[in-house]
Amino acid sequence: MAFSQEIPPYIIETSNSGIEIDIISAALAYKGHTLKPLYFPLGRVPIAFRQNQVDAAMGDMGVHLKDGFYANPAVIYDNIFITLKSRNITINKPSDLDSLHVASFQGAEKRYPDWLNNVVKENRFFGVSDQLKQVELLQLGRFDVVLCDRYIFKYFVNKIELMKELEISDVDEHNFITVDPMNYRPVFRDKQIRDDFNLGLRYLKESGEFQKIYDKYLAS
Repeated sequence: MAFSQEIPPYIIETSNSGIEIDIISAALAYKGHTLKPLYFPLGRVPIAFRQNQVDAAMGDMGVHLKDGFYANPAVIYDNIFITLKSRNITINKPSDLDSLHVASFQGAEKRYPDWLNNVVKENRFFGVSDQLKQVELLQLGRFDVVLCDRYIFKYFVNKIELMKELEISDVDEHNFITVDPMNYRPVFRDKQIRDDFNLGLRYLKESGEFQKIYDKYLAS
């Protein structure tokens, strides 16, 4: 199954763990399936599925995979705009991004075209696979705005904070969309495995195991 490369606390490549990996693995195991994760730059996850490199993909990055069977949403990312508090930037509408440079996870321009089309058109958009890089680019002032999941950003800020360079209190968070769970559906090539996954996911939620996995990584 295709996953993005390292995105703690959701994906930790070195140990094949993280919120996303653990939940997908446990849901598949419910009906006896074994997860074998393969990691790609985020924008290549749907391409790996289309090119038959994998049997499933964790999301389509806004590119509909017509030959796949979409499962129920498993892990939902809460993407927000983040700016340095010292910049006093307000983001309420797409035009508020005019003249601003945005560093984002790959594929965001396909998912949020209303917000990012002009940014991309004017070469002010930078998609990065390494999301620690996003935090560093913001902290160094090389980009005005970061588009990132709030928990991923906090995870990496905590890493940088150990070096006394940035604290979470130094940034402003700007909610700009209502989260759509349909954007985070795993895609399977086999309908039966998709159905088995959905049963396993429902069991995880009903049994409390789903929340336990989240708590394991976010409790601190």
